[in-house]
Amino acid sequence: MSKVYNVAVLVGSLRKASINRKLALALADLAPASLKLQVVEIGELPLYNEDIDVDPAPAAYASFRAQLKTADAVLFVTPEYNRSIPAPLKNAVDVGSRPYGQSAFSGKPAAVLSASPGAIGGFGANHQLRQALVFLDMPLLQQPEAYLGGAGSFFDEAGTLGEGIKPFLQKFIDAYAAWVEKTAKG
Repeated sequence: MSKVYNVAVLVGSLRKASINRKLALALADLAPASLKLQVVEIGELPLYNEDIDVDPAPAAYASFRAQLKTADAVLFVTPEYNRSIPAPLKNAVDVGSRPYGQSAFSGKPAAVLSASPGAIGGFGANHQLRQALVFLDMPLLQQPEAYLGGAGSFFDEAGTLGEGIKPFLQKFIDAYAAWVEKTAKG
């Protein structure tokens, strides 16, 4: 039997009905049997502050870090806010990467999918996030790149994923599965 890799999914939008949350859930449905995707919530994390990150760390920090540490890989699904990474997602990256030398992200295979109703599909957020992930020693899936513009049309009123975007999402999640299998430790 093949190994099943646990993938922590961080969604950059906090709205329960966000396009990016829907995409994350759609990816979980499309994922091959070798991946088990689980959204790890980031909305309750206090803003990172080294003054409060002492022993013991705040419960929200400790819980979040523990969830990341048990994951084999991390998938980031995010919108773009003002040509940048949404603040909650940047905060989650900061919390997960601290304290210095104890990053919960280090070595975990990663991929970034950004989506926006706008034309450029979160290109700025995608690339800024990639810069941080390289620093965090996360091997990043390079292809296919995933900047999904016009994302407001991906789901019908009932929340069902449209057939037009499904082939690309399948290609993306299959490529990510192969990347995780190739680069995951353990």
